[in-house]
Amino acid sequence: MKPTSRTLARKTLTRLGVTTILAVGLAAPALADISKRTITVSNGVSETHPVADGVEAMRACMSERTDGAWTLNTFWSSSLGDDLQATQALRSGIQEMVITSTSPLVGIEPALGVFDLPFLFANAEEADAILDGEFGQMISDQLAEAGVVNLAYWENGFRNLTNSVRPVESLDDFEGMRVRVMQNNIFLDTFQTLGTNAMPMAFGEVFTALETGAIDAQENPFVTIETSQFYQVQDYVSATRHAYTPFMVLFSGPIFGTYSQEEQQILFDCAVIGRDVQRATSRALSDQSLANIQENGMQYNELDEAEMQRIRDAVAPVYDRHAATIGVEVVDGIRGALAELRGN
Repeated sequence: MKPTSRTLARKTLTRLGVTTILAVGLAAPALADISKRTITVSNGVSETHPVADGVEAMRACMSERTDGAWTLNTFWSSSLGDDLQATQALRSGIQEMVITSTSPLVGIEPALGVFDLPFLFANAEEADAILDGEFGQMISDQLAEAGVVNLAYWENGFRNLTNSVRPVESLDDFEGMRVRVMQNNIFLDTFQTLGTNAMPMAFGEVFTALETGAIDAQENPFVTIETSQFYQVQDYVSATRHAYTPFMVLFSGPIFGTYSQEEQQILFDCAVIGRDVQRATSRALSDQSLANIQENGMQYNELDEAEMQRIRDAVAPVYDRHAATIGVEVVDGIRGALAELRGN
C-alpha cells in the first residue's frame, strides 16, 4: 500500500471539512437548550475506512455547536454487533447512533431494498441527487415510522467483485462461484441469477470465510476491499459496479424524541457536515485503494461494454420479482426520479 498518499488525501479533505465546520459554528446563534450528552456511534467497518473521516468531522461539528457539551464515542468493526443488531438497539432506545449500509435493514424497512437493485445508478452524481433529494427524504420518512431517524446518507459506494477462482470477464465466469452476499433477498437473487452459489453472511464473518476457503468471492467497494485487507485472501478483482450502496447515519427514535429541537437540528446539521467530508474522502481514495490492492497482489480487470450489457440484461428481471416486496410505488418512484434527472 501507499499510506503516504492516503494520509495526504485525508489531511487535505480534513482541512476542508474543518474549515466548513468552523464556518457553520461561527454563523450559528448561541444555543441555550443544550444538555451534556455522551453519544455512542457504531459501525461495521474499520477505523481506517473513510467513514472515520466523516465521524471526525461530525464530532468536531458537535463539539463546536454544543461548546463541548457532547461526547461522541465510536466503536468499529461490528464490536457492538452487526448493522442489524445495532439498529435494533437504536429502536429499543439502548444505543444512540449507528452508521450502516441500507442493505442489511430491508427486514426493518422493505423500501430500502430499492437501493439493492442491480445497476440502478450510473454514477455517483446520480446517487447524490436521488439520496439528497425528495426520493431520499421519502425513504427517511418511512424509516422514522420504524423507530429510527436517518440524519444523512453517506457513501459506501459502487460494489465490485473479488474472488480466488478466476478473473470475471464475462457473464459465464460467474457460474458456480461461491459468493458472499449481504443478508437480503435482492442481492441473493441477483447473484443466483448470474449463476453463482450465493451465500448470505454477516460482514464481520467474511474475511475468515475467505481465508478458510468456505467461500470463493465477495463484493464491496474498492475502499472497503482495501481497508478490510481482502487482498490477503483474494486473487482477482473485477470492475462490475453492479450496485451502489449508501450508508445511513441512523439515530434512535426513542432517544431523539428526548432531545430539544435545537439538539435535533445539531444532529442533522453535523451529520450533513460529516456526509460531505466522508463522500469526498471516499471518492478521493477509491482510485488509490484500487492501486493499493493491485500492489498487494490482486489482479484487476474491467469488462467490455458488450459483456456488461449481457450482465445487465440477465439481472433485469430482478426488478419485477422484487417490486411487490420493496413497494411498487417505491420502484416506480425511483425510476421516475432517475428518468427526470436524466432528461428522459
